[in-house]
Amino acid sequence: MASRTTAAAVACLTWRRFGPVALHAPLRPHSLSAASSRLCSSKQATQQDKTPKRSAFRPAANSTHDWIGPPNPLSNLRPIVYHVPENESELEKRLRHLRQETEDWNHDFWTKQNITFSKEKDDYITSHFKAKGLTVRDEQGRRRPLSSEEMAVFYKNFLDKNRTRHANYNKEWYRRNFTITLLMARVALNNMWRTVTHSSKKSSTPTT
Repeated sequence: MASRTTAAAVACLTWRRFGPVALHAPLRPHSLSAASSRLCSSKQATQQDKTPKRSAFRPAANSTHDWIGPPNPLSNLRPIVYHVPENESELEKRLRHLRQETEDWNHDFWTKQNITFSKEKDDYITSHFKAKGLTVRDEQGRRRPLSSEEMAVFYKNFLDKNRTRHANYNKEWYRRNFTITLLMARVALNNMWRTVTHSSKKSSTPTT
């Protein structure tokens, strides 16, 4: 039974080689396309009031890769299980923890943002048709569409109302990824120095 559970978890995860962290593009508050790029559908957000539980799957101890799962239905971000290297140094652990914390922070932000967006979008559409004396669905039960011009009003208002929140997200995104980049550089230098010193000691050891 345990093997089936593990196999199912592996089936919905992909791996990537342990390397530089993928930096997510920050949100541009003035750009409509950027603001809506991670927004989930209204159906997804309204059907799930709670954030889906993340998989408890963890790669084998001898794994040498990060593992990436399918996109979360609310945040639209792929969860990442970071590889824990053998004999992990304190600096490497600090880097891994910061990367994971940043992934969680990003996931939480976009989950809340997408749910808010979907609910406000549904309310806007409902009130728009109500003002016209219409229901959201026609006589055949089909959902009435709004024109792109009508929806543009909602998108602009949503961006204007959340401008400060988006700007704060951008600032925090840059701060976190700048720190991650510096830590990655320090880890790379430490590993390089460790390799050089190990090679020097090995070559200086007298043979008998």
